[in-house]
Amino acid sequence: MSVLRSRPVLRWLVPATAAVAVIGGGAAIGTFAAEAEPSLPPRTAAQLLVDLQTSRLEGLSGTVVQRADLGLPSLVGLLPGNELTTLLTGTHTLRVWYSGPDQQRVALMDTLGEQDIIRNGGDLWTWQSRSNTATHRTLGGDAGAWKPAPEPAANLPATPQQAADLALGAIDPSTEVSVGRSATVAGQDAYELVLQPRDGASLVHQLRIAIDAKQHVPLRFEVLAKGSDRPAFEVAFTQVDYRRPDADQFTFNPPPGVTVAEEKAERPAGGKPGHAGPAGDPQVRAVGDGWTTVLVGRLDGADVGRKPATKPAVPPAGSAPDVDMDMSKLLGGLPAVSGDWGSGRLLTSKLFSVLLTDDGRVLAGAVTPERLYQAARG
Repeated sequence: MSVLRSRPVLRWLVPATAAVAVIGGGAAIGTFAAEAEPSLPPRTAAQLLVDLQTSRLEGLSGTVVQRADLGLPSLVGLLPGNELTTLLTGTHTLRVWYSGPDQQRVALMDTLGEQDIIRNGGDLWTWQSRSNTATHRTLGGDAGAWKPAPEPAANLPATPQQAADLALGAIDPSTEVSVGRSATVAGQDAYELVLQPRDGASLVHQLRIAIDAKQHVPLRFEVLAKGSDRPAFEVAFTQVDYRRPDADQFTFNPPPGVTVAEEKAERPAGGKPGHAGPAGDPQVRAVGDGWTTVLVGRLDGADVGRKPATKPAVPPAGSAPDVDMDMSKLLGGLPAVSGDWGSGRLLTSKLFSVLLTDDGRVLAGAVTPERLYQAARG
């Protein structure tokens, strides 16, 4: 899989970690339905991988729809903040523009407002309409060679391209790669690349990537859970235009009364540019490998088993009472589990499991709870 070592075409959008909100509703889920299967010349999986590697995208604009049906309990809404939890449920839509590595834009909106992320040369802007606030970063001269430091708690891919980048980067001998059925996505004929874990212990059944037959750009990305024939997570173009967008799409014009904060874009401390992984965090370690890897970390100052104290009438200075309360409700709503590894709380979904132990550890992976318990035994 040396063809995956360098993938310029797989970096054509602002990184998914910069997209911290999405449009609520907007597009019917029916747009994801496959049209009549087109007749395309046969291509092998290796040829499709080369297509992704060698593609050169000059420009693009379009509409992307993302849907998540992870089977999470309703208490996920109690998590602090709403960006990640919004991405974990329901259907969302956003607009994207791309005009080379130095000009990218994602327009993200919900029913209460809008957020834009714009890269224009050495300038990186974000804007939120609800607070009418903006941030501006001036990128260094080598900014094109690396991605801005990721924002916290927003690691789900916002486009098929970003999802494909993550998936292809994980290919190793534990993955079976094949060609699926051809399809028509956003009006474009596409091949389908299928990635399937060889380890049956993974909760993931398949990843399916629809690749434009002419432009070699991922148009749709689907994750199927074991035992299901419907995607638990999917992100797809519903409309795409390969013409280079007008330059004014990448110009940020601050609205009246906006508050602008200047920030310094810091270069990642280590590892691959724009890539955040457990190897770069000494507080997180990996148990196992491949699709059944379990990540083990610690929650600072956490004591999952301790009952929350009565909320004071006047919160201490510098505290975050709402966050504390939300976390207490979340942990209290999760089922209690115990075994020879200890005790704690368990969150399960179609694609992943998370174990929070009473001694402050957190274990997560695309595996069954039993695999987490095994890792928790140490």
